[in-house]
Amino acid sequence: MAVYNPKSLKAEEFINHEEILETLDYAEKNKRNTALIDEILEKARPRRAASGTVCQGLTHREASVLLACDLPEKVEEMYKIAKEIKLAFYGNRIVLFAPLYLSNYCVNGCLYCPYHLKNKHIARKKLTQEEVRREVVALQDMGHKRLAIEAGEDPVNNPLDYILECIHTIYGVQHKNGAIRRVNVNIAATTVEDYRRLKEAGIGTYILFQETYHKQSYLQLHPTGPKHDYDYHTEAMDRAMAGGIDDVGLGVLFGLEMYKYEFAGLLMHAEHLEAVHGVGPHTISVPRVKHADDIDPEVFDNSIPDEMFEKIIACIRLAVPYTGMIISTRESQEVRGRVLDLGISQISGASRTSVGGYAEEERPHDSEQFDVSDQRTLDEVVRWLMEQGHIPSFCTACYREGRTGDRFMSLCKNGQILNCCHPNALMTLTEYLVDYASKETRKLGFALIEKELAKIPKEKIRGIAAQHIEEIKHSGSRDFRF
Repeated sequence: MAVYNPKSLKAEEFINHEEILETLDYAEKNKRNTALIDEILEKARPRRAASGTVCQGLTHREASVLLACDLPEKVEEMYKIAKEIKLAFYGNRIVLFAPLYLSNYCVNGCLYCPYHLKNKHIARKKLTQEEVRREVVALQDMGHKRLAIEAGEDPVNNPLDYILECIHTIYGVQHKNGAIRRVNVNIAATTVEDYRRLKEAGIGTYILFQETYHKQSYLQLHPTGPKHDYDYHTEAMDRAMAGGIDDVGLGVLFGLEMYKYEFAGLLMHAEHLEAVHGVGPHTISVPRVKHADDIDPEVFDNSIPDEMFEKIIACIRLAVPYTGMIISTRESQEVRGRVLDLGISQISGASRTSVGGYAEEERPHDSEQFDVSDQRTLDEVVRWLMEQGHIPSFCTACYREGRTGDRFMSLCKNGQILNCCHPNALMTLTEYLVDYASKETRKLGFALIEKELAKIPKEKIRGIAAQHIEEIKHSGSRDFRF
């Protein structure tokens, strides 16, 4: 029997089944233990220190107790602390990005994904480099600066050389004032050497969803194809970091397995990365199973209601205070609006989950990976965020200035992020307003920027940011960053 060891490089030891079962049993037994819950909440609370605001975070076991807790007043306190943490480390900024689907050819048999090999009626597509350029121009014309590229696993149709060629093409497209400044990559688990090549290509974050940490369920849900290898998939982030990628993004597909199990496994994975590499995940994504071609989410009887989904997000924020959190257009406007304050720091906008979808005037559905619940335009999402009191950010500065991995985390932990990310967000928002926004959005945005400039603590940085904003507005200059 495997023994739990967060420093191990073996999947069954750092994501240990017996440890998760013991954790869930402990959480269930203590879900109304108010003395313990108060102790955990106190540990999670942000504190002022000489270096700025600091947080201890929580272990997977402590966070699981909070997730199990059903005492209304304690749940409210969790939400209150989650909001304090979000504000302390990420402010009211929300980073925007879009997924770009390169190919839906796939050799795997995943039961929850319409790209599975046996689906013979989905339209199979793979973008040529000219089609990639058209997609990028369409995304630039919306105002996007950050993409997450997606592709099915197929060594013949989607080899790494193809992915690298697409990245080179994306970075090379300059159209009017448009430029993609950061390409994150969500592709199948691969080798250390391949991760090294992705790093050399200038990617931002390497993202790989675990789907489920429950090994037996994982093997059943991935009956055929290379993804069937649970250990190889689960150990991918260690190989990515060994290949020099220091920003990695975790995620599970909530609804495949019981959410409490997934929650514990997700946090154990984050603890493992911290224990082995000295830095946890850069981001955690929280997708839920949604309807798609050939896939009915009702087949999976582990779906979670919106209220529990919100609680999961709040508890993740308490457990890993410095990690970014992502929610996609899988979720509705209403759900996304409710969780922004609880810990979400990145959202997708105007997403199309079909291959070649952005260059089409009408949203195509024949090659979609999943149904998009939030189908608003980017301008509508930007305006909505500002109406809710958030700053839409198109910033990519940290990656391009080398503030990745532990360097980003130290910036976040010492409180300097307000002197860096806040002005960068305002400057990139100004670019968006000048180049792409509707008249109504522009008016609202400039009023917000004037108000938010005053929140930059250092007078010198505040002055430089204000000067750059005026240059963006009037001289055509772009891409200022701290």
